[in-house]
Amino acid sequence: MGNGACTRRDRGAWYPRAMPRDVARAVFRSALDALERAEAALDASFDAAVDLVAGGRTGRVVTTGMGKSGDVARKLAATLRSTCTPAVYLHPGEAAHGDLGLVGAGDVVVAVSHSGRTPEVLDLLPAFARLRCPVVALTGSPRSALARAAVVVLEAGSPEEGGGLGFPPTTSATVALVMGDALAMAVARRRVVGPADLAVLHPGGSLGRRLALRVADVLPRTAANPTVPWSASMREAISAIGEGGAGAVSVVGSGGEVAGILTDGDVRRAVLRGGGLLDGGVAGWMTRGPVTVEPQTPAVEALRRMEDRPTQIAVLPVVEPASGRPLAMLRLHDLVRAGL
Repeated sequence: MGNGACTRRDRGAWYPRAMPRDVARAVFRSALDALERAEAALDASFDAAVDLVAGGRTGRVVTTGMGKSGDVARKLAATLRSTCTPAVYLHPGEAAHGDLGLVGAGDVVVAVSHSGRTPEVLDLLPAFARLRCPVVALTGSPRSALARAAVVVLEAGSPEEGGGLGFPPTTSATVALVMGDALAMAVARRRVVGPADLAVLHPGGSLGRRLALRVADVLPRTAANPTVPWSASMREAISAIGEGGAGAVSVVGSGGEVAGILTDGDVRRAVLRGGGLLDGGVAGWMTRGPVTVEPQTPAVEALRRMEDRPTQIAVLPVVEPASGRPLAMLRLHDLVRAGL
């Protein structure tokens, strides 16, 4: 039974008999090799493209492309939008029938075309020039007509398409897609986009919740806040840990600020070292200058501070912004319970 215009005989000639997983591995290998070459070829042109997109006069980006390149251009516009750079996709075929109204004077255009010879894209170049819209060409052909008309060229290379057919765009589309993602992320970093900015754009779903939550939002209403003074004995500190139920106690200095922390782990390590643990003062066993957070610290940042340590920590003192006085003890469990 035929499949469109392709008969069984045609398919037999096109597709040498091969195990499906072998074909899959070949496609993966083609993409990985091409991406490694594209990464190695990154140069000052990429920096120039980031400068242009991040510093455009209007702050808006118009992406365009046909076919699979159009799919890449749509994805690039979506990624830019989601990382705080206004962007819109312009279909080249519709542009000549009124959609050029999407483009404003001074917008930055990112035109995606593997060949650099896509007629529908080339036909838009005079209009972009009239509107004084600088063009970034994302192409596999650095000497093509599109590349010659562009201010900056992002070269995606000319890899052999995965799958053994030579078409449709597979490897080339993957490289262009990753190059677009790299551009969008570099622009976001250049514009100092942070979690607070992203939270505004992602109010729904788990991502928005993760970005919007603050430490104060995840603390239980009756959050523990065990404290002992700097002069406390280890016996007193261990008792405070047990009564507080947070697995740790904040050690406060003479001004009431958090000067140290003693955790269950510190106590266990002290026991293993021996040396009259209960008879000593807490100052000799505590961790001085501990990592802390404030009530308005993003919860994801609190989680990062817990994880970005040689030994992961499971509790953080929550302190007043100005005085550094302890308000509560944030537990890793509180972050997990909040879905982080």
